[in-house]
Amino acid sequence: MEYEINLFPIVLAAVAVIIILVIFFHYVPFFLWLSAKVSGVKISLIQLFLMRIRKVPPYTIVPAMIEAHKAGLSNITRDDLEAHYMAGGHVEKVVHALVSASKANIELSFKMATSIDLAGRDVFEAVQMSVNPKVIDTPPVTAVAKDGIQLIAKARVTVRANIRQLVGGAGEDTVLARVGEGIVSSIGSSENHKSVLENPDSISKLVLRKGLDAGTAFEILSIDIADIDIGRNIGASLQIDQANADKNIAQAKAEERRAMAVALEQEMKAKAEEARANVIQAEAEVPKAMADAFRSGNLGIMDYYRMKNIQADTDMRSSIARPVTDDNNQPLSK
Repeated sequence: MEYEINLFPIVLAAVAVIIILVIFFHYVPFFLWLSAKVSGVKISLIQLFLMRIRKVPPYTIVPAMIEAHKAGLSNITRDDLEAHYMAGGHVEKVVHALVSASKANIELSFKMATSIDLAGRDVFEAVQMSVNPKVIDTPPVTAVAKDGIQLIAKARVTVRANIRQLVGGAGEDTVLARVGEGIVSSIGSSENHKSVLENPDSISKLVLRKGLDAGTAFEILSIDIADIDIGRNIGASLQIDQANADKNIAQAKAEERRAMAVALEQEMKAKAEEARANVIQAEAEVPKAMADAFRSGNLGIMDYYRMKNIQADTDMRSSIARPVTDDNNQPLSK
């Protein structure tokens, strides 16, 4: 007798088992727990399950714990890493930085590392910069020596991260601005540009003595002048501009004096015309006075002719003394 086997319940049970296993391994990362156990990190499956409930990725926390344990950092706990992750920090970078600091004998606590990370700075890069100093090239800095010659300098600043000043300390822009200010001050205090070109290290020594790294997140190790170029002669340009300004002022004053002279000339001409008009008016009264003198007997015929002779002699002398002119009232050359 043949029996028919119903496979539907078996298939349904297999699917159910698969779904249960998928859900289990999703909420309980068994292989991650096994990796932690093999590495010597104490963590339970329940704790991994609770991480999923708290929306903390176990694949971020557990590898960090394994790395810290292998590096000998026993003071880092799971709760510390979870708290830092939920605060918005980068767990991997913090652990990398702590391991690097430990290997390089740099004093860096977990609290300070998390503070630096939450402040927005890359704590792992800061530790690397403490081990391997960074070289920063300044933009061209223009300054003028006392002799008026413009110099354009470029410097290379070697800095090392100051771990204790990373939180609240100024960044690279402040360091570059202070170095540029120091270069300008050093060149400006030089007697001439030749002394700067002969001893460029004097700039570095003067700038380093100013303590430009105070209040910054870096420690300046050295400042090296990479290049110095000669620019324009600012002193000569200023003298030329001053001379042009003085010339313009002198021209303005001369124009003012000329205008005053022209006004005075016009005034004198007006007075002369007025005097001429008065003379003409007076001359017009002479015939009347002579007629009255003739009528009254105060002037005789001989007196009149004598006066006319004197007047004719005067006119002759005036015509001789007057220069000969052309139609345009210009004197003729002899």
